[in-house]
Amino acid sequence: MTPLLIAAPLAFSLAACSPVIEERGYKAEPGDLEQLQPGDSKAEVEALLGSPSTAAIVDNEAWFYISSKVEKYLFYEPEEIDRTVVAIYFDDQEAVEEVAYYTLEDGRIINLVDRKTPTRGKQLTILGEIFGNLGRFNRPGGSGAVPTPGRRR
Repeated sequence: MTPLLIAAPLAFSLAACSPVIEERGYKAEPGDLEQLQPGDSKAEVEALLGSPSTAAIVDNEAWFYISSKVEKYLFYEPEEIDRTVVAIYFDDQEAVEEVAYYTLEDGRIINLVDRKTPTRGKQLTILGEIFGNLGRFNRPGGSGAVPTPGRRR
């Protein structure tokens, strides 16, 4: 066998094990964040950085620009490996009061959008599902007649 026939499958198998890294959210241009100064208006911030990823719910006093890196191996769940949040706080005149930077290490992970809907009710085991219908069948000797809609007996 030639070394090429051995090396090619080995290279492909090693490439399959490498992670896929995705960058999500706001992508800052180099130097944009350094241009922010206290006293800049909301319009100036939006012209420089674009619309925020999210804003504060009450009084719109803060804008947040969120970016993250997510790593995924084959069929495993994606894992967030890096997050940067740029928080821009505004005063009463809607001018920049403070610019703060947060990373993944600064806080706990908050899932803003959860793609799973919780279901309420009984959580039955397999045996509970099998034996749960015992005694719920129609009695033998019933009339067997199907009532007609709109007709009372």
